[in-house]
Amino acid sequence: MKTFHNEAELGQIGKTVLMPGDPLRAKYIAENYLDEVFCYNRVRGMNGYTGYYKGQRVSVQGSGMGIPSMGIYAYELFNNYDVDNIIRIGTAGAIHKDVEVGDLIFAMGCCTNSNFPGQYHLPGTFAPIADFKLLEGAVGQARKDNARFHVGNVYSSDVFYEDLSGEKGVWAKMGVLVQEMETLSLYCTAARAGKHALSMLTAGSSIHSSAALTNEQREQSLDMMIRCALELAVA
Repeated sequence: MKTFHNEAELGQIGKTVLMPGDPLRAKYIAENYLDEVFCYNRVRGMNGYTGYYKGQRVSVQGSGMGIPSMGIYAYELFNNYDVDNIIRIGTAGAIHKDVEVGDLIFAMGCCTNSNFPGQYHLPGTFAPIADFKLLEGAVGQARKDNARFHVGNVYSSDVFYEDLSGEKGVWAKMGVLVQEMETLSLYCTAARAGKHALSMLTAGSSIHSSAALTNEQREQSLDMMIRCALELAVA
């Protein structure tokens, strides 16, 4: 069941896939958190791995950067490889004043400037949301871990370097928590396929301060997010 972007055979990918944007982070997770790991994909450097966490089968694969790239990989995982759940584990920039660098964010809903949902030819505006069971489980796990977290809307943008400075902050007026670049296509693709998705993010920077995670802090914060996602995957 190989595709243009994935050389895995049918059955090599678990029912739940963790998806960081960075394929090297996927490699790091596979090597440091999973047992009996094998690499099922190397196409375009977007490595994918399957292994075991606490005795249960889990896969992890990079999505690349941006709405289109996530849309491609999520579509193929859901529709070609019969994956049931995708949990995005990524970083984001805080735009709401209550979100501090290092905080964990669960994307309950998603705003966007992208026309990605236009492909569905709906007679209105589609509002992409997380799968409630995954969201509820993630909140429970974060509370168990005593992690500082937020649940709410995120802004999924097609643009990283904006021509007009200050555009990110406008979204905070509506309570939007962070800006990132992949959640929209993940949630839309899951909805269309009748599958389940959750975007789990760590705030790596903020428009309200010059603070940013150091390498050590990033490792600690991402470790908390990764372990939360893995526990959710095998719950």
